[in-house]
Amino acid sequence: MGAARHRPLFDELAPARPPAGQDGGPRRKAPEGSSRLREKLLPLSAKERRDHLLRLVRAEAAAVLGHPDARAVEPDRAFRGRRVRLDDRRAAARTGSPRRPACAKRPPSSSTGPTPPRSPTTSSTACSPPNTARTPKQDAGTAPAAGPARSAESADDPVVIVGMGCRFPGGINSPSDLWEFISAGRDAVSELPDDRGWDLDRLSDTAADGTARDPATGRFLDAAGDFDPAFFGISPREALAMDPQRRQILEVTWEAMENAGIDPRALRGSATGVFLGAAYQGYGHGVELPGAARAICCTGGSPAVTSSRVAYVLGLEGPALTVDTACSSSLVALHLAARSLRDGESSLAVAGGVSVMAGPEVFTEFATQGALAADGRCKAYSEQADGFGFAEGVGLVVLERLSDARRHGHRVLAVLRGSAVRPGRGEQRPVRAERSGAAAGDPRGVGGRWRWHG
Repeated sequence: MGAARHRPLFDELAPARPPAGQDGGPRRKAPEGSSRLREKLLPLSAKERRDHLLRLVRAEAAAVLGHPDARAVEPDRAFRGRRVRLDDRRAAARTGSPRRPACAKRPPSSSTGPTPPRSPTTSSTACSPPNTARTPKQDAGTAPAAGPARSAESADDPVVIVGMGCRFPGGINSPSDLWEFISAGRDAVSELPDDRGWDLDRLSDTAADGTARDPATGRFLDAAGDFDPAFFGISPREALAMDPQRRQILEVTWEAMENAGIDPRALRGSATGVFLGAAYQGYGHGVELPGAARAICCTGGSPAVTSSRVAYVLGLEGPALTVDTACSSSLVALHLAARSLRDGESSLAVAGGVSVMAGPEVFTEFATQGALAADGRCKAYSEQADGFGFAEGVGLVVLERLSDARRHGHRVLAVLRGSAVRPGRGEQRPVRAERSGAAAGDPRGVGGRWRWHG
């Protein structure tokens, strides 16, 4: 029954040949030269193997895609970014290029997902011939060492902030912009944006008594949907299906690393972790997207994929987590990143949060509860408090152990001496215990920062 079913994805592929001796015929000797690639790779070092395979893959890709030579295939650009179509792969299967070796290893059956490659075109796992051992000397040039295992944090090696990146309302696109904005005492409250397709007439409608039904002010990012997909090897089609929050995170992560004096491209294969606070904002919900974009909208709008996408684009091999604890999401992400560094799970980490509203529903829902301030401004602990105001933005910090920061020559912007997560009344006790353990007897550990909600 299954054999007669039409399967358009596989019908045009060449049928697999049975292994020698399993088709009922006599076992045939392997033809001369069938292991030529293996013989070629055996005497080479790990770097030489990778270079040889890279030349081979570029030549084959150029032939299949119709390029005149291999120079048209950039080694640091993923196949998906080249728009390699199913028809191209079918053509490759039919032509059976004599130079195409089957040398890449299959992932183990227990693998839970794809691992970001150290190079989008070739990875070091394909650089060793089958059935050959890889010595530490061979691996040295291809696999960056992960961070050394750490014991509990000591007072003289805390977690520090070495870089920052941000975008906030009011034209703030960098930490220096933020400092100047605050120093000047400026205000970022504005009317609802007119470039997002929101029904502003309905939102600004008034009730029978003349009062506004919904507060029509907030703090919004300028040009929140702008994005340069080609810079990150992302096709325009996929960028259309990608939540603006993810677009912002990709760009600000790059900026935060540069602010720390780190070339993001040099992090490929490192134990760098990504810890983000983000929530679903409804991007793409109820909107009719083109067919190709609709197929990837389910992952493009998922905040859970955002941290993994950053790790994939940069080739990072540390943890990649997205957390949603409402207003405290970015702080919880910071806490988890610091823990990962203290435990030796990560050698470097980027942590923070993002919020970009895809639709105005959040205004109408909270306005119904009477929770929004009429002027869009929060007035915490004030007698004039009448609700809260919504705001957008993205803020990220780059974290590292102090000893690593000194060794790499990174400037230290701030010290994170301790953190803890606890809901409700129990917040202060674990923070004090955490900080007393991290900086016992240090008079600089007396001060602190807490955050409450409610």
